Amino acid sequence: MSGRASAGGTEPAPGSRVRLRPRGGADIFDLALVGRAATVERVEEDMEGGLHLVVAVDGDPGRDLGARDQLGHRFFVRPDEVEPLPGEAPARQVLVAGIGNVFHGDDGFGVEVVRRLMARGTPPGVDVVDFGIRGLDLMYALGDGYRTVVLVDAAERGHAPGTVSLVEPDRDGADGFGTAVDAHGLDPARVLKLAGENGAVPPRVLLVACEPSARTTEATWEMELSAPVGAAVEEAVRLVGRLLEEELAQGGAGT
Repeated sequence: MSGRASAGGTEPAPGSRVRLRPRGGADIFDLALVGRAATVERVEEDMEGGLHLVVAVDGDPGRDLGARDQLGHRFFVRPDEVEPLPGEAPARQVLVAGIGNVFHGDDGFGVEVVRRLMARGTPPGVDVVDFGIRGLDLMYALGDGYRTVVLVDAAERGHAPGTVSLVEPDRDGADGFGTAVDAHGLDPARVLKLAGENGAVPPRVLLVACEPSARTTEATWEMELSAPVGAAVEEAVRLVGRLLEEELAQGGAGT
C-alpha cells in the first residue's frame, strides 16, 4: 500500500493500535467514537481507490460475538481519522486456529487444544481462536495481517489414532492436509484457497493434525474425545508452544 494514505505518517496495517478521531462530528457514532482506542482488523480499498480501516473498538462488549463483521461491532474509518498508538500492543504475528465440531467425538480435538492454550495465556503478538465450524470467520482472519497461521485439527493421514503430525501444506491448500473429518464441515484446504482468492494469506501456514479414531466418523452428539486422541491433546499443546517460541523469535529478529 505504498504511496497511499497513512495515519500520522505511519502506514496502517492489520493489528495496528490507533486512537479514533472521526472528522464528521454530527453523526452519533462519530461522537461516541472520538478518542476511543481501537485495533485495526483490516485495510480495505473501495472502487475509487480510497482506503478504509475496519476497526474493533476497545471496551465494546460485543466485539467478540457473532461474525467478525457484525454490524455495530466493527467500524469503518478513513486513515486520516486515526492516530497511531505506538508501543502498546505488537502487530499480529501468529494466529493459532482451532478447528472442529465438539459434538462429533474426536473432531473436537482442535477446539480442545486451543481451549487449553487460552487457559494458559499466550504471549503478545499471538491470537488463539476457537473457530469451531465457522469457515467464513477463519477466511477473514487469514487476511488480518498475520505472518504465520497454525491450524489445529483432526485429520485422517493414515497414522495410528492419536498420532500428532506437523505439516506445512501448500499455501493454496492444494496438498498436505490429508482427509478432513466430514463432521465439522470446515475444510481447511478450501478455506485457504478461498482466502487466497479474496485477499492475502499468511506467508507461512502450518497444520498440527491428530489422527482420529475410527469411531469419529460415526459419532453423533459425542462430546468426549477417544482415549488416544485425548491423550494427544497435551502433546499438541506443547508442540504449538514450541512453534510459537520459534515464530516469535524469528519475528523479533526481523525475519
